[in-house]
Amino acid sequence: MQIIAEVKTFSPFGWESAKSWDELFELANEIGDIISIHTDPKWHGSFELLEKARKLTNKPILAKGIHAHDEDIERALLSGANYVLVVGRLPKIHLDKCFIEPNTLKELAILPSDIKAVWNSRDLTTGGLKENTFDDARKVFHGWLCQASNISSSQDINNEADAILVGTHLENFGVHPTG
Repeated sequence: MQIIAEVKTFSPFGWESAKSWDELFELANEIGDIISIHTDPKWHGSFELLEKARKLTNKPILAKGIHAHDEDIERALLSGANYVLVVGRLPKIHLDKCFIEPNTLKELAILPSDIKAVWNSRDLTTGGLKENTFDDARKVFHGWLCQASNISSSQDINNEADAILVGTHLENFGVHPTG
């Protein structure tokens, strides 16, 4: 199971880290197989932070944001990302480098099975929990699927996940759970 370690300093849903971006990056670089860097200003992210991260690690980087336009994907890749999170749509470019995060189970069910999909338990419009769980998502999507949000400790990890994306509670993991 891959760990995608998110450098998350802020959430528009009322959370802010006591640690600096640099401290969180160091932790993510230690723990993660892939490092997630926010590009969306709502999460205090930017493409400049993505460029900074690229200079600090050789690990794969996931540009985390909504990326509502294909131009955003292109910019993220040019800024140093290996992968780009895209929320609520299938882009026309670089699908092989995108992690697709559908908003609903219905959207998840119609995704091609050969893409990387992310099931976020958080509703990005309200900040609350979605009605459907990772188990529900796994029942409708049998391809590569990442579990995201509300992972506070290793006990929250679903064994059916191919990867987990951990941000707010990254410090709780301390070391890579698989060794």
